Amino acid sequence: MSTVESIVLGALAILLLFWMQPGIKAAMTRSKQATADWPSLIVPIGMVVIFVLFLIAMV
Repeated sequence: MSTVESIVLGALAILLLFWMQPGIKAAMTRSKQATADWPSLIVPIGMVVIFVLFLIAMV
């Protein structure tokens, strides 16, 4: 990429961050107040790991 394209891309990224800043702040405050629900994350990841190990064992 040329220098001008890099500068324009960087400026657009900064403008995007400023445009989305109120939503990001609101999401951060909601995430601090939310209860942690780790089993809903760990169970699917565990199932994927078990499935991958099963596929490897089948070969």
